[in-house]
Amino acid sequence: MCYQQMKTAVFVAWVVCYVSALLVVRRMWTGKYVRSPLARALFVSMVNEGETAGLETQEWYRCCSDMLGEDVRTLFVQSQLDKDTQAFLRRSEEKSGWLFTQLYHSFVSTVLSPIISRTSINGFLGRGSMFVFSADQFRHLLRINPDWKGHRLLDLGAGDGGVTDVMGGHFSEVYATEVSTPMKWQLQKKNYKVLGVDEWQETGFQYDLISCLNLLDRCDQPLALLRDIRRALVPGSGRLILAAVLPFQPYVEVGGKWERPKEHLNVKGKTWEEQVTNLSNQVFREVGFEVEAVTRLPYLCEGDMYNDYYVLDDAVFVLKPRD
Repeated sequence: MCYQQMKTAVFVAWVVCYVSALLVVRRMWTGKYVRSPLARALFVSMVNEGETAGLETQEWYRCCSDMLGEDVRTLFVQSQLDKDTQAFLRRSEEKSGWLFTQLYHSFVSTVLSPIISRTSINGFLGRGSMFVFSADQFRHLLRINPDWKGHRLLDLGAGDGGVTDVMGGHFSEVYATEVSTPMKWQLQKKNYKVLGVDEWQETGFQYDLISCLNLLDRCDQPLALLRDIRRALVPGSGRLILAAVLPFQPYVEVGGKWERPKEHLNVKGKTWEEQVTNLSNQVFREVGFEVEAVTRLPYLCEGDMYNDYYVLDDAVFVLKPRD
């Protein structure tokens, strides 16, 4: 009995120390404890977020069109912060303030991260939802109206289906793929038809739209994937909507580790505009696509106890197969 009580006491003490450490780390960002000039500058920026939010969000959508290649410049679509994006940011800020929920999420992530992927952890916890584009931004890119209807949509690497929801209302059949088992459960709850990652090319039918959102830099064979997508699109009218985080930094998540992909996709250029031009004029053309439209959008993810949300820089393309 004493041994069991000792085990319980040790476990409780460990949990208390863990929670205390997290709270101390968070407290270090209260300004008084920020000693590094760079960290203090970041902290001041966070404190004044309300005053600078307008400037920050403008940068999310900014493109220097003169730096785009001549062929790409006329295809650029200017996007801006809209009500759906603002609503996602408000929800993320609200969830970030749920202290005990965030502590629980942090604890579970620490325990599980050595054995399963972060994507699966997020699926298990029901957190980490992503936001790529709003319904209005989606329609604007594809040049469709709210009443437009297509037949089949395939969302590759759909995650929890949050972005699939934005597109799915325009299609009578919605298919999705996902590697993570907990994320598959989330998709099945929404009644999406979940296909195996090696099954969607072999269904015997083709798709009106395939979405490949922030997947190109997280798969082993990105060029082979693009060629498979091209073959799976309805000839003539089929389209691919593709989002890529720039600067392009490919890694593959295997368990809790990150590894280099087997197939190297060489994206040249240092700036967002240079990499967009290189993708458009070389990478996509080599696999049989041409760009119909491209825009700059923030790739947003729900935050945690340290940040309300996380943001990466996305280029979102609408691609059609070349003749």
